[in-house]
Amino acid sequence: MGINKEYRFNFKEYASLGDLSSEYQVLVSEALDAQKSSYSPYSNFAVGASVLLANGEIVQGSNQENGAFPSGMCAERVALFYAGSKYPGVAVKAIAITASFKGVGPLEPISPCGACRQVMLETRNIGNTPMEVIMVGERRIYVIDDVTLMLPFSFFKVDEAIKG
Repeated sequence: MGINKEYRFNFKEYASLGDLSSEYQVLVSEALDAQKSSYSPYSNFAVGASVLLANGEIVQGSNQENGAFPSGMCAERVALFYAGSKYPGVAVKAIAITASFKGVGPLEPISPCGACRQVMLETRNIGNTPMEVIMVGERRIYVIDDVTLMLPFSFFKVDEAIKG
């Protein structure tokens, strides 16, 4: 007989962009700006992401689709991989995620896909510091204290899983 367990976490909900700290307002603004470079002719779903690094730099990314699906890349991974390439070893403090469909923003916050969550988690672990996740919608904004909360059963290094 198994033991029944439960997983829960708390997150912050904000009514508008103006309720966020000025630092996060800038980060969301950068994510919205990043949407402009989205290449999404197939889905018409433009996603922008911006990451705030521990050194104060902000790096943008947008989704890049490809006719040879699934050869495209999500905005979150574009931003995180670019940050890792340009600023190796610099921790990511926060990531903001915005989106629009045919130019109209979603009413509810957009959540990152599982692949992006895994990359976010590994990036967080490389930096060894919590990474806040800011998901933006027209009606509300969610801020999660650490990406680890969004992926409790994440894939991790096999050598760590087999320690005996």
